[in-house]
Amino acid sequence: MEYKKVAIIVAGGSGTRMQSAVPKQFLDLSGKPVLYHTIAAFAAAFPDMEIVLVLPEAHFTFANHLLLAFEQLPAITIVKGGDTRFHSVKNGLQQVTEPSVVFIHDGVRPLVSTTLIRACYEAALSHGSAIPVIDMKDSIREITAGANAAVDRDRFKIIQTPQTFLSELILPAFELPYDPLFTDEATVVERLGHPVYLLAGEESNIKITKPLDLTIAEALLKDRG
Repeated sequence: MEYKKVAIIVAGGSGTRMQSAVPKQFLDLSGKPVLYHTIAAFAAAFPDMEIVLVLPEAHFTFANHLLLAFEQLPAITIVKGGDTRFHSVKNGLQQVTEPSVVFIHDGVRPLVSTTLIRACYEAALSHGSAIPVIDMKDSIREITAGANAAVDRDRFKIIQTPQTFLSELILPAFELPYDPLFTDEATVVERLGHPVYLLAGEESNIKITKPLDLTIAEALLKDRG
């Protein structure tokens, strides 16, 4: 079966933790908005990638202005977000009408590599899903009522995006009623009884939520040169 490739890029942040009037996905990163770099990575990974940008309606003007920065505009649709990430992703999934490999990615992870995007694609074709993860480096402790205890960090992984699925897995999952326990797309798909496949993510695939993250991203982009 020939699968289409659809990237649903969710960019719903307001920028409060950045102490910025500009939403964090539109802040400048090496001369272009954060979200530009994110879109460009998916467009570069596969020439036939279709991109669905999920945004609050208030950010549509920002987004249309951002798209002018592309010399060659990728195939892109802008969709209004929902009240939660679940509802935003659900809105984006309405654009998936044919058998597809669906990538769901945080708009504020602009350093995702084309290598990781392609690896997620191949793994989703083989396993039905692909969730990039990295190891925990820090020691961690579990806090319980009135006590705390060290836990084995090797038993835990840090989850990244793009969380990638065959459309036949993710579309039925998002027909489920919303549950606050749905922390990401993997938890929704698991609710229908599908195990999810983990693959190695990238240390550089950072999520930009605080001013320091932007400084780190600038440095990482310079290194890529």
